[in-house]
Amino acid sequence: MLTYIIQVLLFQILFLGVYDFFLSKETFHTHNRAYLLGTPLISFVLPLIKIPTIQKAVPEELMIYLPELVMSPQKVIEQTTYYNESSINYMLLLFWIGVVLFSLLLIVKLIKILRLIYKNQTVKKHSYKLVLLPKQQVAFSFFNYIFLGEKIAKSKQEDIIKHELIHAKQKHSLDLLLFELLRISMWFNPMIYLYQKRITLLHEYISDAEVVKTTEKQSYFNKLLSQTFEVENISFVNQFYKHSFIKKRILMMTKNKSKQIKKAKYLLLLPLLAGMLLYTSCTTNASLAKDQKIAVLESKLQDLEAKSNLQKEKMSSLLLVNDSILETDDVPLTIVEEVPVYPGCTGTRTQKAKCLDKMIQKMVIKNFNIGLPKELNLPKGKKKIWVIFKIDKKGEVVGVHARAPHPKLKEEAIRVVKLLPNMIPAKQRGKEVGVKYTLPISFNVE
Repeated sequence: MLTYIIQVLLFQILFLGVYDFFLSKETFHTHNRAYLLGTPLISFVLPLIKIPTIQKAVPEELMIYLPELVMSPQKVIEQTTYYNESSINYMLLLFWIGVVLFSLLLIVKLIKILRLIYKNQTVKKHSYKLVLLPKQQVAFSFFNYIFLGEKIAKSKQEDIIKHELIHAKQKHSLDLLLFELLRISMWFNPMIYLYQKRITLLHEYISDAEVVKTTEKQSYFNKLLSQTFEVENISFVNQFYKHSFIKKRILMMTKNKSKQIKKAKYLLLLPLLAGMLLYTSCTTNASLAKDQKIAVLESKLQDLEAKSNLQKEKMSSLLLVNDSILETDDVPLTIVEEVPVYPGCTGTRTQKAKCLDKMIQKMVIKNFNIGLPKELNLPKGKKKIWVIFKIDKKGEVVGVHARAPHPKLKEEAIRVVKLLPNMIPAKQRGKEVGVKYTLPISFNVE
């Protein structure tokens, strides 16, 4: 999830950079509006697209190495209990708190608009409704409602209404509400706020351009500058006067129309999109290359089955040292997009993987005959059992086999692992895949 958020943020930075440096100064307002509405939405979709021709083939079976299980039952049971009782995802909790707060903020703003409509005089016109606000000099619009302060001079009201009517006809309020929803879903993303500021200014450019077609420019400029209007603190309304925008609006109105050849700047999107698709498609490949490397090493290990236990032990150690993801305290979480889910395990992907690990350890310790090594009169020292099994595409535990210092220990290890319950299978790009596991079990013979 964190990788997805980072990719969305990165793509939006790139898209907005292209707009600011190449497009914002042009008079292609309609095209720019489509750009500012489309690119933030595209940035949410791009990280989910994985082009097969770019990606390497995904192996049907992936290998995951579980942490070494040391036959010390009390320690593992305590760890498992601790995990089950304290697995609170504070980041997810913070995310939903933000979503609720920003949702409530939007509702409060909508209620404020409704109160202005129902508490003040409303004059129905042909294509809009004029809401007169007593003792105020604000001017803004929301859909087909134009709010106008009665303190604004009559000579200026006509141009203001013309300006706000463009906002109403072109449904600019829908654009702003879209960004309000994006702010709710990704309230922590600063790029959404920058996008909303850009689209708000662009709306003013569009309305100004339409008004000056029928109004003398100099007169319109003077009306913008001659009176200081109040500003309503609502982010999704189109405001006639916003001090920080006035200079930019006047500069844009004084510009000549951009030449048609400059529309070629929009072709910059093509290499930008291609690069983003290449990036998202190849992101998974880095982890898959590591997984395939492990699978090859495991295959070599199985080819040495007929050799001595010492040789197999050395090869197993080589596997553990060869890749950092096989450390005893870490479950490799980059192997599959959706890990197998042990019954009762919940939470994030990481939590489900750790829960699977802990529950397997707990189940093995609970059912393994810990007195068997002593009964077999094995030589003193540390002994290790290697168990390989697969959670197939149906979530069933199959293909269990083991290597052990004694046939009886091998049989016991296979018996215990076969007791694992059916699970929700792993998924890679939405497709169920089989996952092989290697479980090392170590114990000391006194």
